[in-house]
Amino acid sequence: MTSSTPAPPRGRERRKRDSRVGDKIFMNLSRGSGILLLVVMAAIAGFLTWRSGIALSKNEGNFLTTFEWTPDAPKPVFGIAVLAFGTIVSALIAMAIAVPVAIGIALFISHYAPRRIAQPFAYLVDLLAAVPSIIYGLWGALFLVPHLDGLTSWMDEYLGWTYIFDQSRAGTTPRTLFTVGILLAIMILPIITAVSREVFRQVPRMHEEAALALGATRWEMIRTAVLPFGRPGIISASMLGLGRALGETIAVAVVLSSNNVFSLHLLDPGGGTFAQNIALKFSEAQPFGRDALMASGLVLFVITLLVNGAARLIVARRKEYSGANA
Repeated sequence: MTSSTPAPPRGRERRKRDSRVGDKIFMNLSRGSGILLLVVMAAIAGFLTWRSGIALSKNEGNFLTTFEWTPDAPKPVFGIAVLAFGTIVSALIAMAIAVPVAIGIALFISHYAPRRIAQPFAYLVDLLAAVPSIIYGLWGALFLVPHLDGLTSWMDEYLGWTYIFDQSRAGTTPRTLFTVGILLAIMILPIITAVSREVFRQVPRMHEEAALALGATRWEMIRTAVLPFGRPGIISASMLGLGRALGETIAVAVVLSSNNVFSLHLLDPGGGTFAQNIALKFSEAQPFGRDALMASGLVLFVITLLVNGAARLIVARRKEYSGANA
């Protein structure tokens, strides 16, 4: 008699075959989604570049240094000097205020607050991240602006020697880039806090316990174990908030008293941002004026890509630190 090896059950073979087919389908869908995203970004960049070329070919001024914005005049003259300055300065003010406060709140929720307090506090932060921009804008115009007179007067009196906080037009309503920076800081604070909080929760427990076992205080443990591990996540959260600050439209349009005056006095009304300028002037612009607005949109698109690319490089340089080998 000859012995034969029993054949594997058909059900197992069918499951393996179905599993391979499912893996291939999921892999192709994932690859297709990534390719589609690149195609969409390339299409946006191509469209903006095409329309921008039409506007720049007829511009009578220097696009990078001109303060004026009159693309629909008989001799079109427009530039982004005021818009670029306002966008970058307001975003930097927002980041300088929001990032330290957000990190402090995230550490309080993850490492200091009792669970019965931390959980509701975390829900509140997540809820603030979902508030629409127009609500922040109305709050800023109706509450924040009227209550900043005292702060701006104090800064003008004690910090006016720095020139940038010198209020050259005293008594004016504080619809300034400084006010916009404060409002943007409040808007991006929940986003940075929520992401940083989740990053701090991923710190290996062994790192924290080892630092405490060596005699470190709670702050020393956070400084030596938590913050170094969470640095890439903090950078990513900050860049996410910066992206919103750079592209914020409605809230800035409601609060800022825009004009084409370039001034280094941050407490003087005026200035503008890319997104705000596009939102306010798109509906009344002629076809050529819309091309000029798209040229400014292309600059904002490039700035956003550069910021995110720089963030990726910073995070990549920090990859050598990891708690996985602990």
